[in-house]
Amino acid sequence: MGSVNSPFVIITGLSGSGKGTVLKVFEDMGYFCVDNLPLELVPKFAELCERARAQIKQAAIVIDVREGSELTKFPKLYQTLKNHTLTVTLIYLQATKDSLIRRYSETRRPHPLKLNQSIAEALEEEQQRLAPIKRLADQIIDTTKFNVHELKRHVIDKFQTKKSPALLISLVSFGFKHGIPTESDLVFDVRFLPNPNYIRNLKHKNGNDPEVVTYIEGFKQTLDFLGYLENFLLFLIPQYIGEGRSYLTIAIGCTGGQHRSVMLTNRIKYLLTSHDFNTKMTHRDLNLH
Repeated sequence: MGSVNSPFVIITGLSGSGKGTVLKVFEDMGYFCVDNLPLELVPKFAELCERARAQIKQAAIVIDVREGSELTKFPKLYQTLKNHTLTVTLIYLQATKDSLIRRYSETRRPHPLKLNQSIAEALEEEQQRLAPIKRLADQIIDTTKFNVHELKRHVIDKFQTKKSPALLISLVSFGFKHGIPTESDLVFDVRFLPNPNYIRNLKHKNGNDPEVVTYIEGFKQTLDFLGYLENFLLFLIPQYIGEGRSYLTIAIGCTGGQHRSVMLTNRIKYLLTSHDFNTKMTHRDLNLH
């Protein structure tokens, strides 16, 4: 089945089946997301989404057994929503009882229905309460054999459209003496390259100046490093995309953030852009002295 495009998604299903993970994936795809929205507010929220299409193009909410006795009203409410001009998709998540028990054992979180009963008994009761909702589902996803990353990838493959935001790669040059950027996912230290700061006519220039670029690129280790780094990033970035990531920050550092890191960051941006990756670039410490 191809991708499913719906401006209003309702996520429901068994506790421990991955509803929070799926909601986060929708948020990363640009949806306005609300967890555990009270059932009585759903029609008003849907109406707001219809009226405010410019601000809320797509929305996803989670409704589950935490609603308590109000949950019995959901089938009627859902049919009402389906009669709106807004296209609504209901996703039901499930997993085998054994896998859900194992997940609860690993996280040690209490089941929302667990009072004086075991996890197995709570899951059995939850299944019965959700059965009328499951019958209405447009999509049923069994997460038994998925880990978190596989579930993210599955949801992205099924629901992401061409208009959904791609991975944004943020490239940051910096100087180690000013500290490593706290948001960094990958950090590359280029202080092993010859430092233009010790060349009199280059000291007060920076990595954007042609003279500095020519100097740094004149060393074999610079070209070797760029070649190795390009191959590494061309392998690694698709892995992050496959994981469902929306942002990746790559930081390139030299001593002061003026020469080598600036020049290398410019080159890396050019390389990644030439491979059609979505990039932005910041020279954090360029104007610091």
